[in-house]
Amino acid sequence: MTVIVAIAVLAGHTVSAQLVPQEPSQPLTSLKTVPIPEPANLGEFVSDRAAAIRLGKALFWDMQIGSDGIQACASCHFHAGTDTRAKNQLSPGLLRVNADGSPNPDQTFSVGSGPNYTLKPEDFPFHKLADPNNRSSAVLADSNDVAGSQGVPLTKFNSTTPGNAQDNVTVQPDAVFHVNGTNVRQVTERNTPSTINAVFNFRNFWDGRAQDEFNGVNPFGSRDPNARVIKASRPAALPQEVKISLKNASLASQAVGPPLSSVEESATGRIFPDIGNKLGRVKRRLLPRETGKKLRALRPLGKQLVAADDSVLGGLSRGRQPGLKTTYTAMIKAAFQPEWWRSAYLINVDANGNRSFVRRKASQTADADGIVDPGQLPSQQYTLMDYNFSLFMGLAIQMYESTLVSNNAPIDRYLEGNTGALTAAQVRGKELFEGRAKCINCHGGAEFTNASVRNVRNERLELMEMGNGQPAVYDNGFYNIGVRPTQEDLGVGGKDPFGNPLSETRLAQQGKFNALLGESPNIAVGAGDRVAVDGAFKTPGLRNIELTAPYFHNGGQLTLRQVIDFYNRGGDFHEQNINNLDPDIENLNLSEQDKDDLVEFLKALTDDRVRLDKAPFDHPQLFIPNGHPGDAASVTNDGTGQATDGTLLELPAVGRNGGRSRANFPS
Repeated sequence: MTVIVAIAVLAGHTVSAQLVPQEPSQPLTSLKTVPIPEPANLGEFVSDRAAAIRLGKALFWDMQIGSDGIQACASCHFHAGTDTRAKNQLSPGLLRVNADGSPNPDQTFSVGSGPNYTLKPEDFPFHKLADPNNRSSAVLADSNDVAGSQGVPLTKFNSTTPGNAQDNVTVQPDAVFHVNGTNVRQVTERNTPSTINAVFNFRNFWDGRAQDEFNGVNPFGSRDPNARVIKASRPAALPQEVKISLKNASLASQAVGPPLSSVEESATGRIFPDIGNKLGRVKRRLLPRETGKKLRALRPLGKQLVAADDSVLGGLSRGRQPGLKTTYTAMIKAAFQPEWWRSAYLINVDANGNRSFVRRKASQTADADGIVDPGQLPSQQYTLMDYNFSLFMGLAIQMYESTLVSNNAPIDRYLEGNTGALTAAQVRGKELFEGRAKCINCHGGAEFTNASVRNVRNERLELMEMGNGQPAVYDNGFYNIGVRPTQEDLGVGGKDPFGNPLSETRLAQQGKFNALLGESPNIAVGAGDRVAVDGAFKTPGLRNIELTAPYFHNGGQLTLRQVIDFYNRGGDFHEQNINNLDPDIENLNLSEQDKDDLVEFLKALTDDRVRLDKAPFDHPQLFIPNGHPGDAASVTNDGTGQATDGTLLELPAVGRNGGRSRANFPS
């Protein structure tokens, strides 16, 4: 970032800087030069890396994970790691807050006519101006709606039935996502970021809530004082609840979030060990046990074909029959150290969440390792394998997603010395990107984001002059760029479920940084020092960006040209957000040729392996919900109070050579 022009006193230290040109802190390089971040203590948990990657890929793509037996992790990450569906993809401004930070959700849809609406190109951008180059020109349309990703209808979890992918749930009346009183699938409050190259992010999710530290249970690392997994040093030994910590593991933290979300994959009240049992059972949010129970009784990917030449799962493919030639029990055993899954004891969890250990009954049959079949267990009991399912799921998906690195784009070849890899227009665009357009100031390095592990690890907080000309401390890699008014979504300025700031800057200011993050802040932040984190969001990497529309955390821009226009005019809510605004959000005065060149340069960040689903981006078959038959005015009630799904979109299975045609598929 540019050096601050100011003399400020922060935390008792005088900070002085001159406005002088500075080289970008992260020059562009080939992504092949960047090592994959990984926990140093991974070997304490994972016994076989290849087996863990196989497990992670199966879990990521398996439709049986969701409460409805349809919704997979991949359902929102099927197109270059993102979601390109158009129907039933809108959420109103549910994250809006009052000036004091208290919730003030806007439940009114203003793009289209409500839930189950099909987005059209003319709906974008959501903030439409008479002159795209002038943020002060007449506003033709404006909406705080979000183009998110549809998940599951609002239901309450009752139970799982081992061997049944669909949980036993009760439909709950949904005040927001309904058409004439019939529930439709809920939609996330933010646009879906790409899973490709996400391993390089220091924190994940737009607001950074998926911590760099994985606690084995949920996204919140040491922020959750009660997060524990269970370890059995020997099968006959009494198991122990233990607190674990894996750094460089924000992807694992992220992976265990959606399965416990009542919007994305889970009925309200579902917990992780039951997914393992049905995969597992019901979820209680933030308590991970039941997914583990549910999946163990189901064939992995049991609803989906897997290509015989799948780069990871091909050896387990059943050819023209769905599913894999193995079980989740066997996959977990192959991937993880036995002290995390093998025990002669069962874990009993009462209605208040209290845990106790009981010996397996002689009448309960078990395999050679003592693992009891989930169908023999009462709803409150779990095997060690079920109970620790969130640990397995988080780490296995992280290891799989760590292979999703797109490091062979034209920009990589150019930066490796092949000067013919870019066109003349792309070279001009690169010069603008690194120079007058100032893009590199936030999208630096081989990762094309300042939110990367390399950039943030040793400099988690930064001091910068903000848009109002006053210095402030902020979370490195998180910026307010004026996409929407700050109070519509606080981003990293919000709070975690335990009432603490998501912002690491605010944790430092409140003296909680060391206690919740396990180390000292690189900048001391005094009680009276200025903090600029509200309305700030994680800077996304730009690789494959031509494939990942719509853009920004609200999904409010449809084309790269609209994105360039946004930056050229200095954002849409520059003046309203000025106290927290990044200083590089200003009028750029780009010509039409400049804009064209920047768009062409961004296209040079696409790896054709991603475009064509070639390994490691190949995948199993997937059936994806796409709204409901009917429209925003009328849907068909399936008899339970929710709308019928109708025909699911099919993403065919492809092997390592890829080649799937995207014709007639959302894009």
